[in-house]
Amino acid sequence: MKKYVGAVDQGTTSTRFIIFDDSGSIVSQAQKEHRQIFPQPGWVEHDAAEIWRNVRETAAEALIRADIRARDLAAVGITNQRETTLLWDRRTGVPLHNAIVWQDTRVDGAVAALARDGGQGRLRAQTGLPLASYFSALKLQWLLAHVPGARAKAEAGDALFGTMDSWVAWNLTGGPDGGLHITDVTNASRTQLLNIHTLEWSPVLLELFGIPAACLPAVVASSAVLGEGRLELEGVPLAGMLGDQQAALVGQVCFDAGEAKNTYGTGNFLLMNTGASPHVSQAGLITTVAYKFGDAPAAYALEGSIAITGALVQWLRDNLGLVSSAGEVDTLAETVADNGGVYIVPAFSGLYAPYWRADARGIIAGLTRYANKAHICRAALEAAAYQTYDVVAAMEKDSGVKLTALRVDGGMVCSAPLMQFQADMLGTEVVRPLVTETTALGAAYAAGLAVGLWPDMAALRAQWQVDRRWQPGMGEAARAAHLRGWQAAVSRSLGWVENPDV
Repeated sequence: MKKYVGAVDQGTTSTRFIIFDDSGSIVSQAQKEHRQIFPQPGWVEHDAAEIWRNVRETAAEALIRADIRARDLAAVGITNQRETTLLWDRRTGVPLHNAIVWQDTRVDGAVAALARDGGQGRLRAQTGLPLASYFSALKLQWLLAHVPGARAKAEAGDALFGTMDSWVAWNLTGGPDGGLHITDVTNASRTQLLNIHTLEWSPVLLELFGIPAACLPAVVASSAVLGEGRLELEGVPLAGMLGDQQAALVGQVCFDAGEAKNTYGTGNFLLMNTGASPHVSQAGLITTVAYKFGDAPAAYALEGSIAITGALVQWLRDNLGLVSSAGEVDTLAETVADNGGVYIVPAFSGLYAPYWRADARGIIAGLTRYANKAHICRAALEAAAYQTYDVVAAMEKDSGVKLTALRVDGGMVCSAPLMQFQADMLGTEVVRPLVTETTALGAAYAAGLAVGLWPDMAALRAQWQVDRRWQPGMGEAARAAHLRGWQAAVSRSLGWVENPDV
């Protein structure tokens, strides 16, 4: 049997193709960034055609670096930025508009209008989600209303809707020449159009949002042989699809209820496996589908989504020019003993879990003449840890379970000062795995399970290895003082947009 599996990791800022062997080790990888398009304040878009080109190029490059051919891959899996919304022409494969990214806030007014009748939680019982600009349904509604001819095409089935997993899978399996129009249960659960109990598109929600059923993809399992690749991946079974954060949960082998992981990427996403039943949050969290392997029942998770963490480091580099590289933030942060009283609340597009405040905007608080750019860099790192603390506190309140350890992954986990500060703020152990590319690894695991490369979940758990652990070392009084400062800063970030509904 072939001993390699490939993963397309289509993220918010870049696309990667990673090849793993049957021990879960990385054999080779390739990565390409794509443009971030900002047509107006609060609007964020991607060129989906550019992203598909990057998928092809990274797949070809990773195969060359591994010195193998496509036929040596047992399967390929897809993981992706979730909620990012696209409409494309079924016949030509050309997008009707740039993809609207999950961070985009252009539908804030529509969110507020819907919330007037029944409140922000009116759809939670069926979807597990609050009303927010984050999710796909209102983005799709906007495209149908603002792109000339889009609604007529969608109603006729000639315009196809999808999140980025659907777009990649459709192109990978043939595009206009018989490409599969599919999405897995995890991505479907982020659209606000899926009934998470039945795992089917909800006619009630489609009517509420005005979405034609003819444009929707078929909902499939996260791990199953779905079709065959073309082009650079000719003949390779497409056998895994997972939204990026659910993929990281699988890559961290959090298969038991109560196990949790936190991914530090563009934003932070903390998921706790809650088992075979959806648990509707009372503390501002999201209920989401965690994964569905083959014909087995779906697993569910509670999730806390934070919009801006790693993106704050990018902002310091690209918008302020404070540093020339992301690594320099870490270096500068370590030159000071603390944040010098400086706090950054990166509410660039409002605050997500557990606040869900569209009227919040980013602030830097606590500035004095003493503060310098090292303190600002340290505050940027600490903002990720504070926001994670808020989500963990909400999750513990919801679940009644105290976290004993937090498994971490993503680009920011290479920051030792951040990981130590995270352990200090949580008062619990932080654990980094040996393979930190857990998002791509989760997609590879899902695909490999479907074709028998790994026999079961127990085999995956057995090969998971720890790289480093951080233990809390801060006294309770100091920890409480830090958190008071953070909470004061958050309170001052609220209400900056006087009328977020217009």
